[in-house]
Amino acid sequence: MSLSDFFTPFDLPNITPENGYYSSQLGSRIGHFSVNFPDLEETDIAIIGVQEDRNAINNPGCALAPDHVREKLYLLNEGAYNTKIADLGNIRRGETVTDTYFALKTVVAELIKKDIVPIIIGGGQDLTYAQYLGYETLEKKVDLVVIDSHFDLDDDGQPDGLETTSASYLNKIFLHEPNYLFNYSNLGYQTFFASQDSLRVMEKLYFDVHRLGEFSGDITVAEPIIRNAGMISFDMGAIRSSDAMGNANATPNGFYGEEACQICRYAGFNDKLTSIGFYEFNPAYDTNGQTAMLLSQMIWYFIDGFYNRKKEFPLNPKSQYLIYKTNLKHDGHELVFVKSKKSDRWWMQVAYPTGGSRNERFHLIPCRYDDYKTAVAGEMPDLWWRTYQKLT
Repeated sequence: MSLSDFFTPFDLPNITPENGYYSSQLGSRIGHFSVNFPDLEETDIAIIGVQEDRNAINNPGCALAPDHVREKLYLLNEGAYNTKIADLGNIRRGETVTDTYFALKTVVAELIKKDIVPIIIGGGQDLTYAQYLGYETLEKKVDLVVIDSHFDLDDDGQPDGLETTSASYLNKIFLHEPNYLFNYSNLGYQTFFASQDSLRVMEKLYFDVHRLGEFSGDITVAEPIIRNAGMISFDMGAIRSSDAMGNANATPNGFYGEEACQICRYAGFNDKLTSIGFYEFNPAYDTNGQTAMLLSQMIWYFIDGFYNRKKEFPLNPKSQYLIYKTNLKHDGHELVFVKSKKSDRWWMQVAYPTGGSRNERFHLIPCRYDDYKTAVAGEMPDLWWRTYQKLT
């Protein structure tokens, strides 16, 4: 089966300005599926629309999002790099939601095999589950980062096996066998939307969850969390309604639009990231196309970050990194930090527990300079301990 079998072309003339696109605009630079399916031989990034909203809780109509986003995205100018982007069109809506999941899972896996990063424009956030299943096909462990004001763990007491929804897809991911999830991180949850039971689940599993307030006034706190992601799911409901009203579940609090764009640039900058999905945008609630424009700008910043990747793989070559060692106050335990000369970014070494069968002696985890300062003061950084527990 060819990848093209999963897609329908979108109506480019319907979204094209009367005078066409300037040569500098993405509408002239992106190869798109209109008549012929794009050639993926020289492609770095593939845009995928998914017109599926049957399991989007309280947000019917978000299936129409992809073409509205394209209309704004294609108007933006290319950055100072030569983009190699293909717009594959929209994944055919399956007879059942499960059929749509299968199509998205297959497409994500095939693109990653080709070293192409999929940008998924949904649709409901339950599509994150299908995005994750692509890694099962690859038999590849993945770190999942979700930007969301909720944890999406609701099950309403329903028996296992029912279709997942945008409010419960994390249950499917956490309980899926075989398990290819190494770590889950949430950015921007709001405490009044999180039950104490769900918070206990996160703590028990040593997952990294971060309240919206942690990023207030300093979005750089998000960078090392995002740098550890293999895949990202972004719920547009995580952005405050005044900046992104195009969502039936939008609320007054959330990230600012410029913070969302910065998060997306961090995501693009991440050498480890292999897929990203943007979900829950609903054109029916979007005044003057503001949310569509914001989402298109978020994608632009992701692309900008992607084409400015540093190709940093810590300790390789060693000459590009500085090693810092410090001892803890109470037990003298030595902690090792790595700093890139190229980008000034930091990593921390976490030793694998003794008795393991791994070839590696330690796991490198992205961190901040503040973690190093904590260690210099003789204290164990929380990030080191949580990571060690996961490795155990």
